Amino acid sequence: MNENQIQKLYKLRYPESLTRKKKKIWEIIIYNFHQKFISENETVMEIAVGHGEFINTISSAKKIAVDINPDCENYLKKNIEFVCCDANNIPKKFFNKIDTLYVSNFLEHLNNKNELEKFFSIVKKLLKRDGKFMILGPNLRYLPGKYWDYYDHYLGLTHFSLIEALQLNGFDITYVKDKFLPHLDRDATKISHPFFVYLYLKFPIFWKVLGKQFFIIAKKI
Repeated sequence: MNENQIQKLYKLRYPESLTRKKKKIWEIIIYNFHQKFISENETVMEIAVGHGEFINTISSAKKIAVDINPDCENYLKKNIEFVCCDANNIPKKFFNKIDTLYVSNFLEHLNNKNELEKFFSIVKKLLKRDGKFMILGPNLRYLPGKYWDYYDHYLGLTHFSLIEALQLNGFDITYVKDKFLPHLDRDATKISHPFFVYLYLKFPIFWKVLGKQFFIIAKKI
């Protein structure tokens, strides 16, 4: 898909009212889960930032947001450096400068496994030695049909296949949750309340029943 199609698709998929709701939900998730993996003195990069829910909320010394959609910059806080490009063209000035690289619901938008491996090579160039690669995404193992309800989903991955791919491409797996969040699609976001999201995170037994997304952390070696 080209840049104009992506802009149009996301405006259709996420109207402004839903974007505000997503922001509140993601603040709960980040404060109560993601932040424990990231220290205050790190340089953090997010690729495919969307509306900036993660990168706006996470606490770190330096934050960099990358997205092909120029509209994304309108949602970012002033202290975040925005880079408008696709993942394959991130400037070399960021190579070996990133402590944590985060992607959420991104890998499924790659066309095929060759593109996935190419992306992994970019991630390795960006990360410092022992840098963290944090990945959140829909787990095809638990979303066999709904996974394909999105026009821009191309590459189907389970946590097992992603772990193998990461290991083959020079990463060490340090954390795996095959069932973490429910699939926070349009319908789920409409009916979710931040308080129930908070309770969900506090009681991981719910994850085993409702979790449809994997969360994996891999280390550059």
